Amino acid sequence: MKVLITDPIHENGVEILRKNGFDVEVAELSPDELLERVGEYDALIVRSRTKVTAEVIEKGVNLKVIGRAGVGVDNIDVKSATERGIKVVNAPIASTNSVAELTIGHMIAMMRWIPEATQSMKSGKWEKKRFMGRELQGKVLGLVGSGRIGTEVAKRAQAFGMRTIAYDPYLPKEIAERNGIELLDSLDDLLKEADVVSIHAALTDETYHMLDYEKLKLMKKGSYIVNCARGGIIDEEGLYRLLKEGHLAGAALDVYEKEPPGENPLLSLPNVSLTPHIGASTEEAQRRAAEIIAEEVSAALKGGEIRFWVNRGG
Repeated sequence: MKVLITDPIHENGVEILRKNGFDVEVAELSPDELLERVGEYDALIVRSRTKVTAEVIEKGVNLKVIGRAGVGVDNIDVKSATERGIKVVNAPIASTNSVAELTIGHMIAMMRWIPEATQSMKSGKWEKKRFMGRELQGKVLGLVGSGRIGTEVAKRAQAFGMRTIAYDPYLPKEIAERNGIELLDSLDDLLKEADVVSIHAALTDETYHMLDYEKLKLMKKGSYIVNCARGGIIDEEGLYRLLKEGHLAGAALDVYEKEPPGENPLLSLPNVSLTPHIGASTEEAQRRAAEIIAEEVSAALKGGEIRFWVNRGG
């Protein structure tokens, strides 16, 4: 059976597939090239660059499984795949540690002005008084969503002496309590209570612009927000207004509604810490993602046990 990998993955994943007896081709194809060639393969593995549209799925007449070497499957038309009986698998645990660590890193960088102080030093200045920061210890961290990544962020935040609260209608209370997280009944209550809000929810119709101007204004004056989950959950125009008005002390973003964000006004603000969607960009996470997706695709093609079957039962 033939496997096509259209985005770069760690060599460990490629080797696992080959050791399992598959004919593997790695080729970074354009959308038109993918449409022309996808019909030759039994499996397709992608990261975020390749868009697996309904048209691609229709052309993939031999496809049995589509693998996403990462967490989000928003670049895959899962509905079309399900309708055609194609399994969609992913690697949701691969980047958990990496994203959690970046989230904490963003909190510290934002609250201690590390990017701005670095630039100041590089320009030859010594501005000790300008960069008065705030500690994490004693602050309340509010998690909007608390699955694998949110829970790992909570553990790390607790080590800094933060109280952790969460709004997550899908998180069982006993699991939250086991991890030292206090569950709140409403998003509004969380926003009003947290000193730092960190987003760990998926982007869906329900969560799109969930945090608009009016919701964000519920946050305490002088509080902070971090988003290392998905762009589009925060209404960026509303966030910009509240940062500009001084209601929010700072924001740290790894994800944006449009990527790259282009001439986004948030990029011009001094109290915004930014990274280019690098939550999963560690050597360890990329190796784990490749290994997990190789095993998942192998299991799907050979009739083995699939751990991370996105459209199971669909």
